[in-house]
Amino acid sequence: MRVFKFGGASVKDADAIKNVVNVLQEVGYNDTLVVISAMGKITNAMEKVVESYFNDKDAVQESLQEVMEYHNSILLDLFQNPNHPVYGKVKVLFEEVKGFLAWNKSPKYAFVYDQVVCYGELLSTTIVSAYLNEIGISNTWLDVRTLIKTDSNNRDAQVNWERSQQEVVSNVDISKLNITQGFLGSDDNNFTTTLGREGSDYSAAILAYCLNAESVTIWKDVPGVLNADPRNFENAQLLDKISYREAIELAFYGASVIHPKTLQPLQRKEIPLKVKSFVNPKNKGTTVGKGAGIEPKIPCFIVKKDQVLLKLSSLDFSFIVEDNISEIFKLFHDHRLKVDLIQNSAISFSVCLDNKFRGLPPLLEELKRKFKVVCHEDVSLYTIRHFNDDSVKSLQNGKSVLVEQRGKETVQLVVK
Repeated sequence: MRVFKFGGASVKDADAIKNVVNVLQEVGYNDTLVVISAMGKITNAMEKVVESYFNDKDAVQESLQEVMEYHNSILLDLFQNPNHPVYGKVKVLFEEVKGFLAWNKSPKYAFVYDQVVCYGELLSTTIVSAYLNEIGISNTWLDVRTLIKTDSNNRDAQVNWERSQQEVVSNVDISKLNITQGFLGSDDNNFTTTLGREGSDYSAAILAYCLNAESVTIWKDVPGVLNADPRNFENAQLLDKISYREAIELAFYGASVIHPKTLQPLQRKEIPLKVKSFVNPKNKGTTVGKGAGIEPKIPCFIVKKDQVLLKLSSLDFSFIVEDNISEIFKLFHDHRLKVDLIQNSAISFSVCLDNKFRGLPPLLEELKRKFKVVCHEDVSLYTIRHFNDDSVKSLQNGKSVLVEQRGKETVQLVVK
C-alpha cells in the first residue's frame, strides 16, 4: 500500500480538488491511503473561532459563518444536486461544532482548540471523499481519530504506537482507496487531540509505519525539496535525492517542506518518502531514503521568523552552570517554549525560542526573579547547512546579527 498526503493548498477550492482527481488518475489510486489536510487557510479560520470563543463570544457565530460559507461555495461548485447527501453530512459537522461550543465547560484553551480546529480536516475529507464517489472513484472515508491513539497532551499529542498499530491494522482495508485526515488523533477518553501545526505529514508517516507501506508521497505546490524556501530566497534549487539523516537535519532546523517528526517512523522501517508537485505529478520530485553520500552539494537555507531571543545573565556575576541551566530548561518546558538555539558563557546564557504556545509573558516573570533578562522579540533564525563563506555573507548583508554559531556543517544566525 502507498500513502499519499495532500495539504491545504492542494484542496483549497473546487478546481484544486478536481486537480487532486487528475493526480490520482495519472499516478493510480489502487491500494492507496490518502491523507488530506483542512482546505486552504481553514485551520487559521478555525483558530479564529477558538479565539472568539475565549475573548469575544459575540463574534463566534460570525467567525464560524465564514467557515461555513467557504465550504458551501466549494460544495456548490462540485455538486450540482442540492439534495446530494454530502450537504447533510457537512451540516451535521457544523452542528457538532456549535454543540460543543454550547455545552463545553472546560477552561483549557488547548483542549477547546483540538475539539474545534479538528473540523477543518473532517470537512475537507468528507467533501473530497463524496466528490470522488460522485465521479466514480470508489473510496472509503475513515475517521483517523479511531486509528491514531495518543496521550492527552492537546495541541502536541504523543502517539501511542502499539495501540495505533492495532487500530490501523484492524480497520484499514489495504485493498481499497481510503480517504482520511491528517493532524488528528484521540486520547483514551476519545477526545480529539492534534499532533502540532502542519502535522498532516506526520500523520501520513504514522499510518505508513503501521501499514508497512511501500512509500509515502507528499504532494506539494513546489517541485520537491528545495535548498531554500522560494518565498524567502531567490534561485532555489531542487534536491533530487537526500538521505533520511539530511532530511531530519533540515526538518529539525525548520525546513517547512517536511514536518520535523515525519522522517523518524519512516526511517525506522526504511520507507521512502517522496516529495512531488501536484501541478506536475509525473515529474520525479525528491526522494528521501536510506544511504550515505547523498547529502546536498550546495548550501541549504532555512529561516524561522517571529522568534524570541533571550539573553540571561546572573545578577551577582556568579557562573551559570548545570543547576541554573537545568532550572531554565524546566521553565521552558513548563511554559511550552521550544528551544531552537543555545549559546552560553561563564556568566551568560542566550537562547532562541519559538513562542507558538504564547508562554513568553509568564516565563519572563519567573526568569526576572533570578536573572538579568534581555528579550528581543520578532527576530529571525537563519540556518545554513553545508555553508560556505559566500552563503554566510549573503545573509549577513544589511542585517544586525545578534548571535552567530558555527559547526562543521551548519551555521546559525539570529538577526534583527
